Amino acid sequence: MAVFVRVVEKGSFAAVAEEFSLSTTMVANHVRALETHLGARLLDRTTRRHSLTEIGSVYVERCRDVLSSVQAADYVAEALRAVPRGKLRMTSPVTYGAHRLVPLIGEYMTLFPEVQVELVLNDRVVDMVEEGFEVALRSGVVDGANLIARPLRSSRMFAVASPAYLQHHGAPQHPSELESHNCLGFMSWGKDHSWRFTQDQEEVQVPVRGSFISNNGQALLTAALSGIGVVVQADVLLDAAIASGQLVRLLPDWSLPARPIHLVRTRDSRPTAKLRTFVDFLVERLA
Repeated sequence: MAVFVRVVEKGSFAAVAEEFSLSTTMVANHVRALETHLGARLLDRTTRRHSLTEIGSVYVERCRDVLSSVQAADYVAEALRAVPRGKLRMTSPVTYGAHRLVPLIGEYMTLFPEVQVELVLNDRVVDMVEEGFEVALRSGVVDGANLIARPLRSSRMFAVASPAYLQHHGAPQHPSELESHNCLGFMSWGKDHSWRFTQDQEEVQVPVRGSFISNNGQALLTAALSGIGVVVQADVLLDAAIASGQLVRLLPDWSLPARPIHLVRTRDSRPTAKLRTFVDFLVERLA
């Protein structure tokens, strides 16, 4: 049943074979065994895709119920043991995960040495169920009725440039002056993005126009350190360079919108000891 449900969710025998460490033939045999037992076809197969039959559509939901009950029994046993163990798969935005999350994962694994953490860094919003993640960190607004989101400390955003850049171009005294500077963009912002600065009741929108854009925060940091232009990025990426004097924070009396950070898990998942302790640990450190 577990193999059949994953075939429906992934739409690929090969992908499920890799997930279960089986051959593609064995995955097909599992599905065929269910069909033989039921005396009915569950999937209509073509060379390109698989689709559920009418019976298959009803049966897959019953399978999910059965598997959920089995998992609940396993979780009860694990909770009674109360020892977090096993592999925990999670995902996070690249910059936040690499700079803030990895050191905390090291602390957690020192406390719970029987847990192995598999961290996938990705700036896109992943489908947690489809891709098999138990927990995720997400930046920005969290959408999804099937998700439980715990708010963490927001990331503050700073505008910075290198001393060398400022020596050649001068330091802006007002956000509007940034329109004459080389403002470097983050690719996912889109081509018409603006930086929004606020001070008291005043708000200034600065169009982001420059000679360099990237889809990676670390690349933008390197560009700023190299004196290419002005960048806006999160404190987690910039704090060390600002403290060392390699970058100068611009317009410190003005504020940029903070980026909310959430710890997310699926609503229908029953927390294992490893997931429960990991969530509690991160909330304690990053609330």
